[in-house]
Amino acid sequence: MSVFATLVEHLADLLQPLFGPSAAAAAIVLFTAVVRLLVHPLSRAAARGQKARAALQPRIAELRRKHARSPEKLQRAVLDLHAEEKVSPLSGLLPSLCQVPAFFLLYHLFSSTSIGGEANALLGHRLLAAPLGDRWADALGGDGPFGPAGLVYLTLFAVVAAVATFNFLRARRVPLPETGTGQDVPGVGAITKVMPFLSFFTLVTVAVVPLAAALYVITSTTWSAVERAALYR
Repeated sequence: MSVFATLVEHLADLLQPLFGPSAAAAAIVLFTAVVRLLVHPLSRAAARGQKARAALQPRIAELRRKHARSPEKLQRAVLDLHAEEKVSPLSGLLPSLCQVPAFFLLYHLFSSTSIGGEANALLGHRLLAAPLGDRWADALGGDGPFGPAGLVYLTLFAVVAAVATFNFLRARRVPLPETGTGQDVPGVGAITKVMPFLSFFTLVTVAVVPLAAALYVITSTTWSAVERAALYR
């Protein structure tokens, strides 16, 4: 973790002339963008996988008719079909899962008061008036929701709400290719139903995690919205 702390500090130093006191926040946004670029090939593979699953729908419909009275045989047949065609019904989750370590690394980094036996200097960095190691509750307990730090959070909540609304409306307008297979592949049905609402859950995450981790979540969620709009158009 100390190596990552040093990396953030160096990035902040490089960005200092452009972003001033918010240089560390900008470094986190840049770090998130690099992570998303590294994960992008998986996102493209997931998009190809969803298109491949869409192509299987006629054959899955035929299996539904064949095994209409036996849900267990239907699930087994659909899973066998995916295996035969080398299409994973859950491949779309891989890009999100690969980002979990980066998120928790930031979370622990900005939740620790010391790193390597020394005081955590990163906790002194801010996004405008909001310390990167603080949470929304700290802003509320300080100058309140409309204080300098509170306004930073309100702005971030507005960004998250806008992205979540975009994702929700797009999901309603352009259903994902795997929609309709949930009854055949265990677990996919629940995931498909929840997916349009996941972005709204980001509001809760931003409110309860350190601001640095919240910036990662917001940047990644916004990236995902743009990426999905491009890959699934």
